[in-house]
Amino acid sequence: MIMRGVLTAALAVTIGFVAAPGFAQDIQDRTIRWGHLNNTDHPVSFGVKKFTELVAAKSGGKLKIREYPASQLGNEMQQQSALRGSTQEMTSPATTSLAGIVKEFGVLDLPFIVSTPQQADALLDGPVGAELLKKLPEKGLVGLGYWDLGFRNVTNSRHPITRVEDLEGLKLRVIQNPVYIETFKTLKANPVPMNFGELYGALETRGVDGQENPYSVILSNKMYEVQKYLSSTNHTYSTNIVLVSKAFWDKLSATEKKIMQEAAAETQDYQRQVSRAQAQKAVLELKEKGMQVNDIAPAELDRMRQLTKPILDRFTAEYDPALAKLFQSELQRIHAAN
Repeated sequence: MIMRGVLTAALAVTIGFVAAPGFAQDIQDRTIRWGHLNNTDHPVSFGVKKFTELVAAKSGGKLKIREYPASQLGNEMQQQSALRGSTQEMTSPATTSLAGIVKEFGVLDLPFIVSTPQQADALLDGPVGAELLKKLPEKGLVGLGYWDLGFRNVTNSRHPITRVEDLEGLKLRVIQNPVYIETFKTLKANPVPMNFGELYGALETRGVDGQENPYSVILSNKMYEVQKYLSSTNHTYSTNIVLVSKAFWDKLSATEKKIMQEAAAETQDYQRQVSRAQAQKAVLELKEKGMQVNDIAPAELDRMRQLTKPILDRFTAEYDPALAKLFQSELQRIHAAN
């Protein structure tokens, strides 16, 4: 599995240890503020808790994580700005929100590029994911790895989506990201960019007809209360990225950095397993809560894929040519192997 590939291999040179007493003088008492958008019952929060436990154990209790869930420290853009301005230490946003800082992160948002979690892991843990991480330090950020958020699916209050034509005219809230906007415009929906914190109210008042998110997000945020139909479009795979303020990172000793990197690598495996197990349970719970859930025939998904393929070609032409070429070659390799 690529999980132990390029990214992990790069970290392995520096993290193959557990902090010993001899390193204690290199570890200071620190409280690290980690903010994110999700509720405490979401897999992102479970990942934060696991990282917290590991860092505390490896540092003898000196490195402490203080979690701020449910947008307590602001939306994703505000928290990234806080990291870059050194007023917050960590966050774990969806990579979609990074496209405004490093536009090449948009390759991960392109529709229908992967169809299984294994393909997604291969892309993120291989050279494409590693190259994207390399672009962050000059923007004031350090990336410690990628977590599972899951495949995104469309909900709405009007009717089931079983074919492309059913999307026509639906007002769908989307992330403020050009790839998402163009994807749903191409599918003849009416995409409405909106911050996540405003979404539930907009669904409740019918300001928008629907939205798109992974199953766990739909369940955790009780969208079943204001949405009737859930259609498994699996149009995009979403991942969260573990970010650290570079200004804070640069203050850490080599020992502290190694502890953080080692905890991040261990947490990545754990969080992905938890997230994917919870996604399967979430579908069942959403049905129990009264949502009408439907799959989409492979032929219809292929129609969507073909309709949105020009988006992939257009956006990759705007990215760093070397990364775009690497991305295309990695997709071919991944699809052949999985």
